[in-house]
Amino acid sequence: MGSCRLEVGGCRLEYETMRCSHSQRSDVWGNIACMAGAGKIARRWIDALEWAMGRMHGLRARMGREPATASHLATGLDGERAAYFELKRRGLRVVARRWTSERLRGDVDLIGWDGDLLCFVEVKTRTERDSVPAESAVDEEKRTMVRNLARAFLRGLHESERVTARVRFDVVSVYSIDGASEVEVFQNAFGWQ
Repeated sequence: MGSCRLEVGGCRLEYETMRCSHSQRSDVWGNIACMAGAGKIARRWIDALEWAMGRMHGLRARMGREPATASHLATGLDGERAAYFELKRRGLRVVARRWTSERLRGDVDLIGWDGDLLCFVEVKTRTERDSVPAESAVDEEKRTMVRNLARAFLRGLHESERVTARVRFDVVSVYSIDGASEVEVFQNAFGWQ
């Protein structure tokens, strides 16, 4: 057990962590959510956490303690928060958010374990539904960047995990319209090639 901080959109929440089987840190909520048959209780807990983080974010903004952020960046952060909690509800154990490498450009929005699959997740957020879906913004250049970052992340794993880890690349589209978020998850959206 140890202490960890979750920071979403400038709001920080501290909680206890424990080791998971993949020797990555996994938060207590993720372990609850990924238990087979955890169901309704786990989803309600995650819903409550999402609500609390949303309230903290709103309070910081009203108190003037929210750092100045361009509106498109704030929209992206809100979408990442919505995707984070939706993936937690689906059982993904998130081990990294907005992961970067010193040697490569860009970041991976979310990295997590779905059973024995290590998932690299790219989140795209839109405030309206256009004729072009949000997931189409993950073009070949973005996919190449995510693949390169995935290789760098894998190099940081223990050798036994690196050899056995199976990888999946997902894309999550978030549509934030009229204060509500609609989340669409595209598992295995692209591969190594």
